[in-house]
Amino acid sequence: MNKFKRLTFFLLFILRCFFFSSLLYAQAPVTGITPPSSTDSLQLTKAVTAAKQRVVILDSLNYRFMGDGNFTRGNVMRSLLILRSEINLLGPVISVTTNPRFTYGKQNRIIAERDTYVDLFVDVYKEKKVYGFGLATLETSNLRGINLRQLAGAGVGIHIYKSPNNTLTLTNALIFESTDFRERSTLITQRNSTRLKGKHHLLGDKIRFTHITFVQPALSNFSNLRWNTLITMELPLNKWVSIRSSYENTYESVVEATRKRNDSRITFGIAVGKPQ
Repeated sequence: MNKFKRLTFFLLFILRCFFFSSLLYAQAPVTGITPPSSTDSLQLTKAVTAAKQRVVILDSLNYRFMGDGNFTRGNVMRSLLILRSEINLLGPVISVTTNPRFTYGKQNRIIAERDTYVDLFVDVYKEKKVYGFGLATLETSNLRGINLRQLAGAGVGIHIYKSPNNTLTLTNALIFESTDFRERSTLITQRNSTRLKGKHHLLGDKIRFTHITFVQPALSNFSNLRWNTLITMELPLNKWVSIRSSYENTYESVVEATRKRNDSRITFGIAVGKPQ
């Protein structure tokens, strides 16, 4: 019995010593660990913010919707309606642009145009002097007898001139094209595509002038040539709305037997949206 009491007393003594030594260790100052300073915290916050900013791919959106057309009555019954849009998704590295278009026209009550066009441009580092891009388009045309035209390619662009009121850009790309005609055989070819594009804000943004020209010869046969020019003048009514007039000229050397190679038209209309 006495041995049991002594053993119990000894165990209690050991536990008390362990308890008090733990208490003293917890209250002792810790050395060798320096708390972060305010400067280190600020640098850490900046690093985290920069990391979050690098993750951003697309950070702004610009868009516009346009309706153009012309109408005549009398000996020639002519009606033409063109619906266009411009959508730009912009980011620090990648920019995505699309300009879908639908054209519907009648000549003496017979459908002449029922054309659809959809494109997609992906630009990489477009804010730099020289940048890269990829493009793809799908097109159908009742006017030219095209069931489906598919086009895809890539190239480089250069900003020839850039200021808040004026921009001028030149691009060059290698493209692969397939055109399924209604009557003649499908044409598959590779083209070089050169594009000149400009935007100009004149008289304190009272007049906006834009122009875009494509020249696309086939690499295997330079006589197989396509070009397109679109010139537009706009008069802004306010930040969101403007009235406009456009001139468009299109040429294709390879067409169906019943079609002409060249088309020109002048249209008038209105644009609504947030311009780039």
